[in-house]
Amino acid sequence: RARQLRPPLRQRDGTGISGLMAAEKKPHLQPPALSWSSIPLELAGLVLSLLPAHADRARFAAVCPQWRAAARQQQRLPPPLPLIALPDGTFYSLPYPTPFRFPGCGFAGYQSACGSWLVFPRDDGCFLVDPFSRETVTLPPLSSVRLRPPNAVAKWSYEHGAKVADPYVTWMHMKDSDKLHISKLVVCSPNLVAALVGIGYTSQILMCQPGALSWSVRAYDRCKRFEDMSFYQGKLYALTKGENLLVVNISDDHSTGDPQVSRIGQVIKGDPWFSYVFGTTTMLCKKLYLVESCGAMLMVRRTIFCRVPTTVEPLLDQVRLRFSRLTLSIQDGSRCRRWGLTRCCF
Repeated sequence: RARQLRPPLRQRDGTGISGLMAAEKKPHLQPPALSWSSIPLELAGLVLSLLPAHADRARFAAVCPQWRAAARQQQRLPPPLPLIALPDGTFYSLPYPTPFRFPGCGFAGYQSACGSWLVFPRDDGCFLVDPFSRETVTLPPLSSVRLRPPNAVAKWSYEHGAKVADPYVTWMHMKDSDKLHISKLVVCSPNLVAALVGIGYTSQILMCQPGALSWSVRAYDRCKRFEDMSFYQGKLYALTKGENLLVVNISDDHSTGDPQVSRIGQVIKGDPWFSYVFGTTTMLCKKLYLVESCGAMLMVRRTIFCRVPTTVEPLLDQVRLRFSRLTLSIQDGSRCRRWGLTRCCF
């Protein structure tokens, strides 16, 4: 009797037993392992755009050389939240409450700040230091100032036996004082630095190039009580105690090529109020700042209630924002605009 031959067993896909066993002996192909260092440049930019704090962006760049290179190549990141720098070299990275210091060197004793630059004075001039890149820029000493005109002299008169500046205080009346200091410095471009230099609350606008040997000043311009200065949309603006906004036109010296102030015009006429005492124990004071936000120029008025006779014990600190979008040029007309009140912050 002939035996009935059964066909060989097969899988659903038609693979025989022998083929299945052979397939099991073949090594399984594993997908290549992905590394965090191979993050695409576009994804790195997306991650960095979601990190508004300086500290977080620094941690991102510290992961590996590839991430550090990716962070440096990002050109269109939103501006980070500002750092709070204390005179002792301690920094705070908003919104974190923990202080930190930059490793390797201290930054105590700086006199002013502009963007990422810290200003340090010294006997033979001053220098700027970027704590992030450690880049350093040297500026001329305040004793080396090129006068315009070169033969300018201080003019004095006597009132009731006292020597007073005539007709008002200029750079020539305070240039030799040992109390000269930089109250504000603005790095406008790699080839232009502007500074408010003076005595006490009275100052004048000086110009120079980084690495130059001297500053430039209009010797007979009236010194003012400047509160702040800012470089906005390619122009330099200065704010006075009376809340007047001035635009500073800049030109090049024909003989040296150095920058200099050519004209100062008023853009906004302020509606000021000044410090005054009410009651017997309280004084109302203010401090003004220029801030750029969302493409607009803002004036921040800081209102402080202080005890009399000293102003070292603030009772209440309020901040109000006033703004003007500066959409017109001062050449469009002689009519000055006014600040517009936006809101009370806190």
